[in-house]
Amino acid sequence: MHLRAEKLAARIREKALALGFDAIGFCPAHLGPDIRARLSDFLASGYHGDMGWLAERADQRTQPTTLWPEARTVIALGVSYAPEGDPLAALSQPDRGNISVYARHRDYHDLIKGMLKHLAQFVVREGRQGAEDTAPEVKVFVDTAPVAEKPLAAQAGLGWQGKHTNLVSRHHGSWLFLGEIYTTLALPASPPSGGGCGTCTRCLTACPTQAFPAPYQMDARRCISYLTIEHAGPIPLALRPAIGTHIYGCDDCLAVCPWNRFAQVSRQIKLRPRPDLMAPDLASLSQLDDTAFRQMFSGSPIKRIGRNRFIRNVLIAIGNSGLAELLPHAHRLTQDPDAIVAEAARWAVTRLEAAGP
Repeated sequence: MHLRAEKLAARIREKALALGFDAIGFCPAHLGPDIRARLSDFLASGYHGDMGWLAERADQRTQPTTLWPEARTVIALGVSYAPEGDPLAALSQPDRGNISVYARHRDYHDLIKGMLKHLAQFVVREGRQGAEDTAPEVKVFVDTAPVAEKPLAAQAGLGWQGKHTNLVSRHHGSWLFLGEIYTTLALPASPPSGGGCGTCTRCLTACPTQAFPAPYQMDARRCISYLTIEHAGPIPLALRPAIGTHIYGCDDCLAVCPWNRFAQVSRQIKLRPRPDLMAPDLASLSQLDDTAFRQMFSGSPIKRIGRNRFIRNVLIAIGNSGLAELLPHAHRLTQDPDAIVAEAARWAVTRLEAAGP
């Protein structure tokens, strides 16, 4: 039985790579108590901000069998989205917005879920030895359920959680989308990946808003990704200048990781960036109404935050641009029907006027 499980795992690995996955590993559907303790400390510190869903299903998030008692193995999978060139290049252009690398193309959830379903079908088919056997059960997840994706990926040998709390891979750096297949099959665990952060602190010092109170800890309330995506209200005044021209997400801590030098540009055609999202013009973005916003970001993860939150972000970037030519665009939006947009516009106007010509 043990030999059969090893052969099955090897076939699953081969199939996963053929489907386009860049990393795969196996681990028991069990996480140690340290994962629950880390999440409890995170929640107790209030670092989750408005993300109440992190607390609502903490038990399921920190123990796979609480979510699905029949699960025996987690197949952890990764798809590289490593960019070509400098992912932070747009930050040097004050009239342009910077969009996180992961959102410069179609929504990765759609791509990876399709790949996961294909692999899950293979697991069911191959995991059934004979006609008399009961087919193994599977469930697929890609950032859509209370699943501890990064700890599971680390336990399955895909990498380790770096000081920026994201997964780091020896082969793909900090650029991996993660997905999981829970299964009732018992498959052999993968060996640890090796590697580590050592004394490096580049990710911690690169954060514009100082969102890391300590290595391996992140205060989401100060994180630009959280502020521009998850946070629905006005962005705290004290943090606005440090946001710069980030308008959706932030890659600063990821981009400086030394392990990225081993990463090859993503081989997924569907993850190639849209030219219009590489360094979009702030003036043009500020003119988007709801219809135009939906059209522009159809099929993009950016669409889910809605026009008003996105325009709020654009206005923060305009205020930080220091460009007097953007002042009329901010002025126009001070009369926006959305109160949060209008407030951000007034802030941008005040900041640009204070900067002078």
